[in-house]
Amino acid sequence: MEREAARERIQELTDRINEHNYRYYVLARPVISDYEYDMLLEELISLEKAFPGLRDKNSPSQRVGGEVTRKFPTVKHTYPMLSLSNTYSKEEVMAFDRRIKKALGNSYEYVCELKYDGVAISLTYENGSLARAATRGDGVQGDEITSNIRTIRSIPLKLRNKFPASFEVRGEVYMPHKSFLQLNDQKERKGETGFANPRNAAAGSLKLQDSSLVAKRNLDCFMYGVYGDNLPFQTHWDSLQALKEYGFKVSADIKKCADIDAVFHFIAQGEERRTTLPFDIDGVVIKVNKYSQQEALGYTSKFPRWAIAYKYKAERAITRLLDVAFQVGRTGAVTPVAILEPVPVAGTTVKRASLYNEDRMADHDLHQNDIVFVEKGGDIIPKIVDVDASQRIATAKRIHFASRCPECNTPLQKEPDGSVHYCPNTMNCPPQIQGKIEHFISRRAMDIDSLGQGKTEMLLVKNKISNIADLYDLTYDDLIGLEKTFVDPQGKKERKIRFRDKTVRNILSAIENSKKVPFERVLYALGIRHLGETMAKKLAQHFENIDRLKEASEEELVAVDEVGEKMANSIHTYFNNPGNAHILNRLKDAGLSFSVEKDEKQGDDGALANKSFVVSGVFEKYSRDQIKGLIEKHGGEIKSAISSKTDYLVAGDKMGPEKRKKAESLNVPIINENDLENLVKE
Repeated sequence: MEREAARERIQELTDRINEHNYRYYVLARPVISDYEYDMLLEELISLEKAFPGLRDKNSPSQRVGGEVTRKFPTVKHTYPMLSLSNTYSKEEVMAFDRRIKKALGNSYEYVCELKYDGVAISLTYENGSLARAATRGDGVQGDEITSNIRTIRSIPLKLRNKFPASFEVRGEVYMPHKSFLQLNDQKERKGETGFANPRNAAAGSLKLQDSSLVAKRNLDCFMYGVYGDNLPFQTHWDSLQALKEYGFKVSADIKKCADIDAVFHFIAQGEERRTTLPFDIDGVVIKVNKYSQQEALGYTSKFPRWAIAYKYKAERAITRLLDVAFQVGRTGAVTPVAILEPVPVAGTTVKRASLYNEDRMADHDLHQNDIVFVEKGGDIIPKIVDVDASQRIATAKRIHFASRCPECNTPLQKEPDGSVHYCPNTMNCPPQIQGKIEHFISRRAMDIDSLGQGKTEMLLVKNKISNIADLYDLTYDDLIGLEKTFVDPQGKKERKIRFRDKTVRNILSAIENSKKVPFERVLYALGIRHLGETMAKKLAQHFENIDRLKEASEEELVAVDEVGEKMANSIHTYFNNPGNAHILNRLKDAGLSFSVEKDEKQGDDGALANKSFVVSGVFEKYSRDQIKGLIEKHGGEIKSAISSKTDYLVAGDKMGPEKRKKAESLNVPIINENDLENLVKE
């Protein structure tokens, strides 16, 4: 395809995909199937790879992320992001209304909105395109997180209809309940501690350095404010209606209220609906509608005088602690869970509550049959927030953290730098075995998707496998005809799995195809404690094969960039376990890849061999990941920080001034993307 034809097709695809994003994520009225959408996006990505100079920074392809930010630059807000005065008292809301009436007379109205429990952000748009996104920070300045915000599909990268040339929009990024539960389930399967609530999960997601990981968190965003010079609105209500026209997602739960009685009616409705919403709210925001009246009312040193937030009290219930159970994750981490007399809390019946770890248990000083206070509030996961010690039975025994694994009775060990206990019986502890197999077959590891949905559990129950290496010994005769009925924990549903011919052939084919998975993913699939995807890739590239990695001392491991002592110790422990060594040998015999192929290696004889690079800023022709890929392809090494040993700083737009200053002080050459292309050609 010629460049001009590609330009036209890219623009056509961009417009169509933006329209479908708007219909799906803002209007919730899709008009094409997921498959059709994926085909459009795949074509766009393919064309942008073929013609990198035609890729726009706000292309829909950027929704999937990929840019890695080592440090988020600090940016100053054009308009300070002030907090709101909070109250839990209706009397204080009435006092607020009296102050407004005293200042304005009777001619005013309010706009009421739900108060979303998420992360406040500021988005700047220039000529209809997203130019910058920043966190609230201290209200005066925050962190620039534009690459991460681009992955949120309900936030428009390019605006619709007629819009101001330059303005700022404020909103709240949140994690829907469904996404939060999925995320914590994934963390639990990996033996990691989950987030306490969706707000923390959203905040943590926005600070991830890899935007492709943010894209997988399924964040969402409601907009609630507009700032700028000479904006074409006279009221807050009109600005919200305009935001909808521009393509932003604005909640339908907003209302103009003529008096304080209407405000209290909105507050009551919100509290009644609170437990049925698919996201967290913690109150209602009340704002004077007219901008001219807002200006007349002005500000205190901390808050606007024209707005107030009424916060709902967290719903709390009292029940009895029946027991404390201990769950074992994939990596052997043991988590305490309170077993409770069933009690309704915030719209659901709560029977279990997280206790997180030994320290949290000790804080509550739990005893048998204690009367406890359970709260959900902004949390989906119920938690014990207090104990009524006055009702404690005199002879009640204190509940201590388990000393032995509840599944295999092995004495537990405790990590020296934390409160996490774990079972060291990695080879024979049932939940660890199942967790390791499920991790091994997962999409980002070996991608044996035909074995999902309870099939691995059946193979374990039927004694067909007991570890990951057994998967590669399975035959058609082992699988055909196997069946099992699964019952959910409440015993309400039954699900039968039966291995018929097509199922068996799909499983065996997927297992065979997994032998083509590259070394870095095989290394990640092994499920070594503390070793994630990114570091598995880095270690695979550094050591090039499993034998060199296995023989490395802890000192040699720590010498690898970003490998800490905890990770090094975990890797060393894994490879020194005879059981793991036996499984690795079997996986080698099965034909899995345990070395970096030539075309995977960072070329050691390329034009950039033995040169180290730091990449910073935003580039015109390439994404930051493409710049790094180009360097590695030609033998260069990527570093995260500038030092006297750095050979080049590849600088794009918006690079932090401190990084430039350090490079200049150390006489590190500063080059742009064109200079890099010339180095590769030399």
